[in-house]
Amino acid sequence: MLRMASLTSTLTEEQKQRLRALLGDVELTLLYKASVHGYHASAFHQLCDHQGPTLLVAHNHSGFIFGGYTSVDYTQSGQNITDDKAFLFNVPKHGGNPTTIKVNSGGYARLDDSGGPNFGHLLVFCYKNRPFLSNGLGFGYNKYLYGTFNFNPATLYGNDTQLAECEIYKVTRSKSVIIKKVVSQVSADQVKEKQWRNVLWTVEQKQELMKCIKNYKPLQSSVNRVRILMIGPVGAGKSSFFNSINSIFMRRMTNKAMAGSSGTSLTTQFRTFPVKDGREGKPLPFVLCDTMGLEEQSGAGLDIEDISSILQGLIPDRYQFNPMAPFHPNEQKAIRSLQERIHCVVYIVDATKVSLMSSKLEEKLAAIRKKVNSLGVPQIVLMTKVDEACPLVEEDLQKVYISSYIKTKVQEVSSRLGVPVSCVLPVKNYSQELELNLSCDVLLLTALQQMLNYAEDYLDDAGAI
Repeated sequence: MLRMASLTSTLTEEQKQRLRALLGDVELTLLYKASVHGYHASAFHQLCDHQGPTLLVAHNHSGFIFGGYTSVDYTQSGQNITDDKAFLFNVPKHGGNPTTIKVNSGGYARLDDSGGPNFGHLLVFCYKNRPFLSNGLGFGYNKYLYGTFNFNPATLYGNDTQLAECEIYKVTRSKSVIIKKVVSQVSADQVKEKQWRNVLWTVEQKQELMKCIKNYKPLQSSVNRVRILMIGPVGAGKSSFFNSINSIFMRRMTNKAMAGSSGTSLTTQFRTFPVKDGREGKPLPFVLCDTMGLEEQSGAGLDIEDISSILQGLIPDRYQFNPMAPFHPNEQKAIRSLQERIHCVVYIVDATKVSLMSSKLEEKLAAIRKKVNSLGVPQIVLMTKVDEACPLVEEDLQKVYISSYIKTKVQEVSSRLGVPVSCVLPVKNYSQELELNLSCDVLLLTALQQMLNYAEDYLDDAGAI
């Protein structure tokens, strides 16, 4: 029987934090380390069978860190396992959030056999009891199984199948999740007394907000529509916010702006998105402007130097961003009308990743805020994915302003980004829903109304100059 020796993880604490963020509020306990226990499948099963959800982390000699997650126990049943929560991942070499590849719908996530850990019959770790990764190519595997995960071997592990390490972690819900679940059992009367922001969760309130937004007219006669710029890290929900607002006014789910969970920005152009009041309705008095996502490393994501050009209305719709070189405006067009400028800036942050925000990303946001401040443009922060961050809110979105956990996250965002607490607004974008939800609509419309109010203040000041 193998002894559970005291093991030291090969991952840095920051890497572990980023991997935990993929799974929510969880703890990772190292069960198996190939360099200690050996690459034999029997050693792996002895230590990892019947342990519940697990995360496999592999290191190869090219410096790639990659692996996969399965929520189903290893039991050596010999059965093909269906696991819609399974995914593959790669941790970027130079920092940043891991990229994930979800299991394809209907495919088998893995074979629960007596061999080494595998994913989709395709990636077999510790193949034939050696520090080797088999990618299944050329072994005659069934095409249906092969298609379980769509990935590029060069991107996932640099085509280097020689393993330097293979670790298996037990994934368990952290104590904080358990505590938050207990909090969610507090009675409605007790909870009501602790509400820290007042919101009316009624159909009438939604209709009133929609009416006010539709009837809004910018203070300055030279401005037809308020231009709102969305800025945020990759995957925070910029494009999803537009899709959500558009869905509310179209009265059905829409997906006009490209949105997803890629590790790199899906938005590569500067886009201006007008919104209409229904399919045949009039354009509404605002335009949402989407930018390339912010990334930590230099030479990637939105270039900070482009911000000034965007704010001044110099960058045209569908301009293709170049992370390596900022936009150079035509000097003859360097002064644009008030109509073409940005009237309000909205930062989009993911509530589940606030505490994981790196110092480099904070520095980028601080530099952007400095530029925005210099032009006097008002700023708001939308904190997305509040339902994923707090079980109380996941259970009932109307408890978002009851949750003490969300309140602490709002305060943390305020502190990290240097904005007043009153300017941090929790929201939930539409992501997997097929129908509109009243509570979600009220939060989103309330946030949009605040943006129009702030833009109005800016236009008031601009008119006084």
